[in-house]
Amino acid sequence: MRSDSINSKRLEIRLWSLPVKGFNVKLPAISNPNWFVAVLGLCLFAGCSSTKVASVPKVVVPAPVVVVEEKTVPTLVSLARTPKEYRQDAAKHIYGCNQHRIHQGKLPPLLYAIGVVTFEVSEDGKIHSFDWMRKPKQAPEVIQEIERTIKAAEPFPAPIHLGRVRYTETWLWHKSGKFQLDTLTEGQI
Repeated sequence: MRSDSINSKRLEIRLWSLPVKGFNVKLPAISNPNWFVAVLGLCLFAGCSSTKVASVPKVVVPAPVVVVEEKTVPTLVSLARTPKEYRQDAAKHIYGCNQHRIHQGKLPPLLYAIGVVTFEVSEDGKIHSFDWMRKPKQAPEVIQEIERTIKAAEPFPAPIHLGRVRYTETWLWHKSGKFQLDTLTEGQI
């Protein structure tokens, strides 16, 4: 029986010198075919080894933060293009909020109190500030009542064309507690 026949129990494989990157490697004769297959498999897997490559950290650039300010849509709007026009709209608004407190007809020649207030109204109709130009010092309760009336009338019509508006209003106070604004006054007797 020949050594290379299929029926042989022993298969001899001889490897001669193999060039490996500048080296001559001489392998001995392999007598066990299972061992040869195992070595061949290891060689194949050695070529597929997973060398860990240093991973470059991903640079995560955060998305820009966009702050969306929720602006309430004003229910009252003034189309005034000057502070004088806005003064008319604001006076009508105050009258609308205080219909029961408006003095009807002409005011008497002597008034209980006169107050002059400068308003600053922001673009959303909120009173940013109000400053007294002339306080009725003889009637401190009127000062407090005018301030309460101003705050209760907020929000004022939003001055959409002016953005922020500053104007002055004169309050004409009757001894009954009713008033008129100089902008909409019916005059005096």
